[in-house]
Amino acid sequence: MNSKAAKNPSNARIYKIVSEREWIDFLGTGVFVGSPIDLKDGFIHFSSFEQLPGTIAKYFSGRHDLIILEVDTTGLGDGLRWEPSRDGQLFPHLYAELSIDQVIMGRPHSECVD
Repeated sequence: MNSKAAKNPSNARIYKIVSEREWIDFLGTGVFVGSPIDLKDGFIHFSSFEQLPGTIAKYFSGRHDLIILEVDTTGLGDGLRWEPSRDGQLFPHLYAELSIDQVIMGRPHSECVD
């Protein structure tokens, strides 16, 4: 593991922001390999609950087709790393595919965060 990476610093839940289309595809295949930015960066980007508003504001402002996935980290293993990112905060990054079995729920952004 990268020396700057850390174990989960908070709880056993992380959050992924996806488009409705990505969510529908994920439900159909049962496996999520990432959004275009994830594929480019080589890992799936997640946020803690506290980081969600900042992530939405910075990367998804004005979008109305967003689904927030709540993910259980307990089965993600060593593929999940908390690494420094925006403003030095530790963000969860998954260096593996995400199985639909790890998703606790997917809800429209409008139901989750103002």
